[in-house]
Parts: sequence; C-alpha cells; structure tokens
Amino acid sequence: MFRKAERLKAKLRLAITGPAGSGKTYGALLIAKGLGGKIAMIDTESGSGDLYSDLADYDIQNINAPFTVQKYITAIREAENEGYDILIIDSLSHVWSGEGGLLDMQGKITDTGKGNSYTAWRHVTPWYNRLVDTMLNSNCHIIATMRSKTEYAQIQNERGKTEIKKLGLAPVQRDGMDYEFTTVFDISMTHDVTVSKDRTSIFDGKIFVISEETGKILKNWLESGKELNNDLKTPSREIIKNLYNSYLEISGNDQQRAQDLMLAITNGKNSKDWDDNDIKNLIDHLSNIK
Repeated sequence: MFRKAERLKAKLRLAITGPAGSGKTYGALLIAKGLGGKIAMIDTESGSGDLYSDLADYDIQNINAPFTVQKYITAIREAENEGYDILIIDSLSHVWSGEGGLLDMQGKITDTGKGNSYTAWRHVTPWYNRLVDTMLNSNCHIIATMRSKTEYAQIQNERGKTEIKKLGLAPVQRDGMDYEFTTVFDISMTHDVTVSKDRTSIFDGKIFVISEETGKILKNWLESGKELNNDLKTPSREIIKNLYNSYLEISGNDQQRAQDLMLAITNGKNSKDWDDNDIKNLIDHLSNIK
C-alpha cells in the first residue's frame, strides 16, 4: 500500500573523510558536542582519541588489531546498551584495510585456496553487510571518520609561486560505503570542508570549517521531521535481503535452513511483519554465531 511521503525524525549518519592530520577526529567531536548528549568513541588510532579530552566530555573504547567486523559490531552494541546518544567511529578505514579487516580476510581466503580473488568476496561481503546494517539500525547518532587516499600536486599560489599541496582523494573504504551515510564531509589539510553527499541540502555548494554550530544545525534538521509512527517502523527490503544473504551463507546455501533460522529468531514472523526489534535480534544472533 502506498502512503504519503514524509520526512521523519532520524539519527545522524555522518561520514568525515580526509587525509591524516586534516582534523577528522577534532571535527567529529565538535559536531558531537553540538548535537548534545552522551558521547562515546571507538578509537582505532592507537590512543589518539584521548588527545582531545579537553574539547568535550566523552568515553573511549580502544580497538586494536586485528580490526575485525565483529569487534566493531560488539562496540556499537555496547554503546547502545550503555545509553550513549552519539557514537564516533574513529576510524572506519581500519575495518576495511587494516590487519584482520575485510581486505585481509579476502586475501587469506584466496591464499588458502577456498576461492579465487573474486569468489572469496562471497565469504567477505556478508560481514560487510552486517557492519553496515548495524550502523544503519543503531539508535545512536553515528559519526564515522575515514582516511582518504592522498596524492601531492604542484599548485601555483596567489603570489605566482609553485608549492606542493597534499590532496585528499577517495576514502580508504569499500566503494559505495559513502552511499550509506546521510551526509559526507570531505575535509582538507587546511580544515576546509566540502560536501560530496548531502541529503539534508544544508551544506550544498558551501565551503566551511567544522564547529560546534555544525552539530547544532544538523540536530535541528534531524529533529524537524515528523515522529515515527509504529506502523512505519518497517525495515527496508535491502536490509531484509542482506540479512537473508547472511543466513544463506552460514547455512551453506541451504535456503530452507536459512529461512528456518530466521523464523526461529523472529518468533515465526514473516519478514513483511518484522520491526526494528526483529532486525536487532537477527543481527545480534549473526554476531554471536560468526
């Protein structure tokens, strides 16, 4: 049944990308402070998250190598269970390219001969989907930083002299990850921000420096939508598809077994009747058995 389209109140899904040293962590904390509420940070940067303790009141959980998807999912769940309003994931790049991350997992599967470099993704992609689903379904505001690949270019400055400038390019993450976020801030080495994606339309075409006010502006937009009614809390077909593929993978491509497992976790409910709680239970179950 079709219904009238309405923008609803939502949780922030913000990505901040930039080269090392561009101010991603600092900017994330300023935005979190502007949003208001209890702040948690997942720190994969060898304790660098503690350097800004004078900027805001926040708690940290360190994640060290191996940077597995399960560690990230567990930390997100702990932040939710402990009542944090905002979760900063600093950084999301490690789960992709770090030791024990998804690329590492793909390479090891290939090396064992269980698949070639292409077919190995059949085992890796379900883990990626679980991480994305966990972030998208979190009841926390999510701010994720991602390192950008960098290159250097010769730039002519305003005085006509040539200088070397460090440029941030694509984020170190799986292609398409940026599509999962509401807004993506690209921050330069001079701390100037441009926006490569912005569903809020607030920052389109603007160049700015992140401040606490940025968080307040985002909060106003997020809370200006309509309250979510119970009859609208239906998970998207994409989330359901990803979960089914994950259960199919752990069931050895046995469709009936995958369906039976999902029915058991959702107390026999058909997917068209699932709500947010069913999705959370399925993701938690997947996290525990993998």
